[in-house]
Amino acid sequence: MIPTPLTAACLPAGRHGFFSRRGGVSEGPFASLNCSLSGQDAREAVLENRARAARALGAEPTMLVGLTQVHGIAVARVTQAWAPGAGPRADAAVTDRAGVALGIVTADCAPVLFADAARGVAGAAHAGWRGAAAGVLEATINAMLALGATRAGIAAAVGPCIAQASYEVAADMRGAVLALDPDAAGFFTDADRPAHWRFDLAGFCAARLARAGTGRVEILGVDTLAHEKTFFSHRRRTLAGGGPIGHQISVITI
Repeated sequence: MIPTPLTAACLPAGRHGFFSRRGGVSEGPFASLNCSLSGQDAREAVLENRARAARALGAEPTMLVGLTQVHGIAVARVTQAWAPGAGPRADAAVTDRAGVALGIVTADCAPVLFADAARGVAGAAHAGWRGAAAGVLEATINAMLALGATRAGIAAAVGPCIAQASYEVAADMRGAVLALDPDAAGFFTDADRPAHWRFDLAGFCAARLARAGTGRVEILGVDTLAHEKTFFSHRRRTLAGGGPIGHQISVITI
């Protein structure tokens, strides 16, 4: 079975995809296209799921690279594929090598895929609120520029992530974001509970991308928490009291 990903109009057709949790072989709480090697799912199932995602984009499964994601701003420059699970501690990757497929796993955080099609440079970033506020998206753009991309030539798409209506946060998180980016105040709206807000993660990411001079920015606008049968969600798991969780993958290749 070949899984069908969501795509963005601003990115190269057939060369990128924001995958859901459908179309894989994992079972139970990981059903079915869990692509995270750091959880409790069977490794052979995850490898098959990742292979299916790669093949859906015409990439060789051995050329799909992932990262050890840590909610930071480090960017890996990929010149050749590494073994599954051996990726560096980073939250973004860039490449100018044909055939390399960059993968990011998420379960509410924003997957952001980048491409300068004219210059043959691609990027992928994992943007939770920490990474986005600290500058992971700008760091990805700068790494692409170092490979020959241009700001005006870069297109970026913010994939499925937790939507503002689903993302209630407390004062500590709001304060941490505003300490890093005072302009972010407009992405918080009052929640029903006192001293709580709802945060627009996708909008915040898009604004940061536009501020950095990205040529085209697109938001897919899909809420991972609201669609249980389609997406994994860390917040949904937390509200349910915990337990194992899977992660969907987003991939781009040149």
